Amino acid sequence: MNFLESMQMAGKTLLSNKLRSALTMLGIVIGNASVIAMIGIGEGGQRYVKQQLESLGPNVLFVIPGNQATQRISNSLPKTLVLADAEAIATQVPTVAAVTVELNSRQVVTYSNRNTNINIIGTNPNFLIVRDFDVEKGRFFSEVDMKRSNQVAVLGAKLAERLFGNSNPVGQQLRIKNTSFQVIGVLEAKGSNLGVDYDDAAMVPVITAANRVVGRTSPYGLEVTYVVASAKNAQSVDAAVFQITNLLRQRHKITDEDDFTIRTQKDALQTVGQITGALTIMLAAIAGISLFVGGIGIMNIMLVSVTERTQEIGLRKAIGATEQDILLQFLIESVIVSAIGGLVGTGVGVSGIMLVAALTPLEAAISPVAIGTAVGISGAIGLFFGVVPARRAAKLDPIVALRSA
Repeated sequence: MNFLESMQMAGKTLLSNKLRSALTMLGIVIGNASVIAMIGIGEGGQRYVKQQLESLGPNVLFVIPGNQATQRISNSLPKTLVLADAEAIATQVPTVAAVTVELNSRQVVTYSNRNTNINIIGTNPNFLIVRDFDVEKGRFFSEVDMKRSNQVAVLGAKLAERLFGNSNPVGQQLRIKNTSFQVIGVLEAKGSNLGVDYDDAAMVPVITAANRVVGRTSPYGLEVTYVVASAKNAQSVDAAVFQITNLLRQRHKITDEDDFTIRTQKDALQTVGQITGALTIMLAAIAGISLFVGGIGIMNIMLVSVTERTQEIGLRKAIGATEQDILLQFLIESVIVSAIGGLVGTGVGVSGIMLVAALTPLEAAISPVAIGTAVGISGAIGLFFGVVPARRAAKLDPIVALRSA
């Protein structure tokens, strides 16, 4: 028998037992679909987080109070950064394009008979540049508003809609912690960013926030939650980190361990990439177990098939079929089952990825490498687990086979 005849005979045998063949494929289908879907979802998660980090602003550096040790020990950040630190960075670090600060506090905001508890962010006019925001209505507060400690506020798009509905909030008055603020602008919607929703927040001048909302508590100046700087370009980020570190160590008179931490987009992307990559591998490995189980199912069914077809095997060998002919036929049947199961599983896996992308913020990340690998492994599994039944069939003695039939 040539290879083509073996293929035709294997196909006819599988079609004569459609239900059993389909159930045998099921394990491979589930395994392939799981592997492809898990890898696709993992890659989609990586892309989503990367977009979230990039949307923080171009070449952003975060200066956070406290070092890693103090941040682990305490739930609240230490108060080691002040507004003067941000002003020094802006004027003395040549690799920095712009610097802003954030002084965060959750407060109740009231307009008419509506009130809500939101995040109040005390910041400066550079917030738009560093954090890459645009104003949709009105204007952002200016340096004059900062110096005069004007009671003005710029609302996120979601907060403006929640408090004012379809009406224009610019020029309206609202109350924050029993203090009246005039709304001077509304930011364009940008969406939640790593758990911080600026669309549902109100921005006020940082000096106003310190005096009217939070209250001054640091004897060294106007404390801030963190400082955010934007490097001039991607190549300047490392130099900016070095220069900011030296400047703050001098200002804080540090001789030992830093009382601040600088984090960059690059650091965050590397950390997130390592975490999501490890999770993707783990999920794919767990899903791969079902491929192994599917292979055992193929071997089990093929062993049953050998027992059922003992007479056929004996008859074929009696009229001249060699052991290689019998071995090849059973191997081809195993590979066909696993390959078709792999292709069907690929379709199911890709459909699952598209469904997840449609229902969640994750992108549809379909990896050709993952698909090729999964289908290839499916065929290899069929070949590997088909060897034992095929060898058993090939070794049958034709006389014994005919007698036992």
